[in-house]
Amino acid sequence: MLLVTGITGHTGRYFLQELINNKYEGLIRCIVRETSNTSLLDNSGLNIEKVVGDLEDPDFIDSVMIGVDIVMHIYNIHHSPMIVQSAIKNNVKRAILVHTTGIYSEFKYASEGYKQIEKRIKELKSDTKGLTRITILRPSMIYGDICDRNMSKFIEMIDKLRIMPVINGGNSLIQPVNARDLGKTFYTVLMSPVDGEAYDLSGDRPIRMIEAFKLISKELNKKTVFINIPLILGVLMARGIKVLTLGKFDYIERVQRMGEDRSYSHDKATSDFGYNPITFEKGIQIEVQEYLEKKRN
Repeated sequence: MLLVTGITGHTGRYFLQELINNKYEGLIRCIVRETSNTSLLDNSGLNIEKVVGDLEDPDFIDSVMIGVDIVMHIYNIHHSPMIVQSAIKNNVKRAILVHTTGIYSEFKYASEGYKQIEKRIKELKSDTKGLTRITILRPSMIYGDICDRNMSKFIEMIDKLRIMPVINGGNSLIQPVNARDLGKTFYTVLMSPVDGEAYDLSGDRPIRMIEAFKLISKELNKKTVFINIPLILGVLMARGIKVLTLGKFDYIERVQRMGEDRSYSHDKATSDFGYNPITFEKGIQIEVQEYLEKKRN
């Protein structure tokens, strides 16, 4: 039996679509919330068991882990240690965990928590002497449709602003990964004997943020003027907003990260299971068109 968390979420939906496209025949137990939209699950034609529960509850996790052979944990990196601990306790053969390249951030508060999580997982894995195989997948900045929390925000800003401020001139490198590629990759790893410790899943190539913004502007058929904002000024502005809103809006880390390079090699994933992401140009064209269609309707 396959246990999946986060299957109704952004990347989870693309993984579900891959299961549907490939007519997955095994039993799939899906953890969902009462408020989750399960229409795609209900009409998938797959052998699906829906279980409503709270991933914060260790007793619940233990109960749904009974009879499971493989866990695909997509939902939230912070639940990974508890998921792995329960998988080991219940003799689950394999756990595939979706984490983040945010672990490489230069900013301690952006990455230290992720590092501690993966350190704990290594400790748990060591205790089992490898009886539960664990694979970690680390996507970079995820985009792909208007449900993402990254490029969709930039698309909306560029559409609405004639003049757009850009931190450090947009010269930092990013390597966004399309959610469609992640859905395919999750399925590929599920169906393969891959047993590597961790794989970074990034876009096809690094691209400067200003290049990405200009591509979006072009797809929107806009004439956007980009204004350079030095990183230090951007951070000061973010701190001012945090103070004025009594901490309600805290963009400091987000601004700081816009000043650091976020490009990561996916050569290991390509070598081990043929990972081959689409180009950013193609991916952002799809997303902008979806944005424009929604705007027209």
